[in-house]
Amino acid sequence: MLTAEPARTSLDAVVRDYGFPDVHIGAGESESPWVPFKENSAIRHLAFDVRTNMYANVLWVKQGGMLGRHRHRGRVFGYTVEGSWRYLEYDWVARAGSYVQESPGAIHTLVSDEGMKTIFWLNGALEFFDENDHLLETLDVFWFIDHYLTYCRNQGIAINKKLFV
Repeated sequence: MLTAEPARTSLDAVVRDYGFPDVHIGAGESESPWVPFKENSAIRHLAFDVRTNMYANVLWVKQGGMLGRHRHRGRVFGYTVEGSWRYLEYDWVARAGSYVQESPGAIHTLVSDEGMKTIFWLNGALEFFDENDHLLETLDVFWFIDHYLTYCRNQGIAINKKLFV
């Protein structure tokens, strides 16, 4: 068992007393399962921060498909781990190793021709729209928490409290 070392400086004492513990989410699905999302896709939840409406996950589009037209109400950062994806409205393709940074506001449509896995850090709400720009649903950190909790409870999977940062 590791024991905490005594604080060497006042800053060390502040970090010890008020900082949050480091978190490790292992690769196994027992720590964070793949939860079905939209058609042909799943999400592996990594973090939920209700104070900042931030959530992190891995989006897996299992084979070619479209996620849907959506708008982010906060900044989004993404790193593609495998496969590729693009937005119909832009002229770039994110491939394995690509980093994407999105500003809030634009409506775009995620498409993957071959399937993909991308780690996303999202801030704020995510709104899905139909082809006539009518709002279909709004997803935020609380929606994603409910998505995770409902799936785990229905499948008899233990809730991983380390996801709640």
